[in-house]
Amino acid sequence: MKRFHLPILIVLLSTIGLGVFAYKVLALNMPLAPGAAAETWLVEARVRYQPSGGATNVQLRIPERLPNFALLDEGFVSRGYGLNTLGAGDDRIAQWTTRQPRGEQVLYYRATLYRMGDDGSEAEYPGPVSVPEWTEPHRSAAEALIEDVRARSSDIQTFASVLVNDLAEAPRASNAAVFVADNGDPRARAETLIDLLATARIPARIVTTLPLRDGRRDISPEVWLEVHNTRRWVPIHPLSGKIEYPQDVVVWAHGTDPVLEVSNGREAEIRFAVSRSVQDALATAERFGETVNARILDFSTLALPLGTQNTYRVLLMVPLGAMIIVFLRNVIGIQTFGTFMPVLIALSFRETQLLAGIILFTLIVALGLGVRFYLEHLRLLLVPRLAAVVSVVIMLMLGISILSHHLGFERALALSLFPMVILAMTIERMSVVWEEHGPSDAITQGIGSLVVAAAAYGLMANRQLEHLLFVFPELLLVLLAMTLLLGRYTGYRLTELFRFGRIQDAMRRDS
Repeated sequence: MKRFHLPILIVLLSTIGLGVFAYKVLALNMPLAPGAAAETWLVEARVRYQPSGGATNVQLRIPERLPNFALLDEGFVSRGYGLNTLGAGDDRIAQWTTRQPRGEQVLYYRATLYRMGDDGSEAEYPGPVSVPEWTEPHRSAAEALIEDVRARSSDIQTFASVLVNDLAEAPRASNAAVFVADNGDPRARAETLIDLLATARIPARIVTTLPLRDGRRDISPEVWLEVHNTRRWVPIHPLSGKIEYPQDVVVWAHGTDPVLEVSNGREAEIRFAVSRSVQDALATAERFGETVNARILDFSTLALPLGTQNTYRVLLMVPLGAMIIVFLRNVIGIQTFGTFMPVLIALSFRETQLLAGIILFTLIVALGLGVRFYLEHLRLLLVPRLAAVVSVVIMLMLGISILSHHLGFERALALSLFPMVILAMTIERMSVVWEEHGPSDAITQGIGSLVVAAAAYGLMANRQLEHLLFVFPELLLVLLAMTLLLGRYTGYRLTELFRFGRIQDAMRRDS
């Protein structure tokens, strides 16, 4: 069992991390790129009517379930009215009430919609519907038409599509022509199709949709037909036979009931206006998560105070840098001073930039190394010697900062962000290697540390990776799994392969 402990742990960590990541991306539409924009639509319904005396009740059907869209926000403008929202199947009803309205009345409903992609969610099957009572000759024509369409279709969806096309292209002498007397009116055609589909025991319903046209203030609702295929409601246009809603169409209401009803009012009308806007995709995804009550966002980095968020934007990059160091040391074979020193130096490079950071790091280590060799002659104990090196490093940093400021080299002022304790330990380690193994090994490890720090900086300064680890911190579990996997690597390092290759070539030449 011990053999499989680590592989199971690696798989478990990867599965959890990638699973939460996939949920945020696919279900909550959280953006994968920094600065991504999301398209939102502001839809305004303007209700106007003239009171005819007495208490007034205004009922407006508003969306509840929006295929292809999410309702991010909504608002009502109705001065002097009582407001209540009622459930009505797949819709809601906004109900405004007032006692004695005077003069022309104007009410507003505004909704902010967010495009979510195609909705293929299942819906409960309402069961076979009852057959309508036709009179002749409609009954015989309906039965013949249904039999003919059934022979040319394979399932409920194709049956409905063929039936719509037959009515749209009905020759005069055909059975379909008996039912085409609506002069191309979509609502009348949809009602006829519902009756014909009911003859085949297929449930169908009328749907009121709204085309999204940016900047338009007089948009007219459109009528569609939805047919249940025992799994979900399939939208079909009653005149063209087109299946599925276009991307710029939003479902507003279901059923044959009017969208607007006004009691004790006359000349009632409703007008729709639409405006398109582009917002930050991450903020939009947060708002969508609130509407669907996604509790996972309550425990995300986005719920932290802004100052704390900025801190973790940096700290969450440290595991990535540590994993890169593990890879470069254990697989490539680059020698460094310590494990975390290159990561901390890479963090400093984020402020000084790479070239200036390497120059400043090299300068301080070189000067500090000279001071360290001088302290060796004083025969100090380890702890006092380290304390002296830290003091010297800080004085060197201060002196370089003052000098660079007078010379106009402002980039060097970020030198204060260098971890002085790590610099002191690097100087100490480098001097010990210099004395025990010679200057060649010391310089090699120093250059290796800079190379690894530069490689870690290249990844840690990447905005895309910073965005992914901050918005999706569960990916740290995947990084941890990869680090654990690298921790079991005991094969040859890449640098060893080159070294052994040179030895083999020398042995061949000698033989």
